Amino acid sequence: MTFLWIIPLAVAIDQASKFIVRGSMALHQSEPVLGDFFRLTYIHNPGAAFGLNVGSPLLHTAFSILAFGILVYLYRSLAENERLLRLALCLVLGGAVGNIIDRLYLGEVVDFFDFGLGDLRWPIFNFADSFVTVGVLLLVLGYSRREKAPAGPAEEAAPSS
Repeated sequence: MTFLWIIPLAVAIDQASKFIVRGSMALHQSEPVLGDFFRLTYIHNPGAAFGLNVGSPLLHTAFSILAFGILVYLYRSLAENERLLRLALCLVLGGAVGNIIDRLYLGEVVDFFDFGLGDLRWPIFNFADSFVTVGVLLLVLGYSRREKAPAGPAEEAAPSS
């Protein structure tokens, strides 16, 4: 089964939500949804996911595009029966594309999900970040459950101590 349909769906959800936020909120505006615990706070993030900043916006864009290429290669190298890994990579790819679009269009990423209590807040994020995070967690799970290749003749014949 192919999960490639997840990529455009993730991009559509991400970009539609960002379009709505940009059109209905002022930059840095914050609106409570569930009191102080969950707010919609519109910011532009020039750094990486969750506000990490490891260089210039151009570096972040270049790294994102390079990572996209590596993810496509990994997806294409998977066997058809590795469904969990294919699903995970499609989530990561969809999230990556959503944020790459922002970087190319705005030079930074639109973020708006704001969780926390008082001054203890998680970095503000978006749907693309969520897709990437869930995808990475599924990749870890999938690779940890992946069957190891059977031992070759040389490994079987090696004496054990």
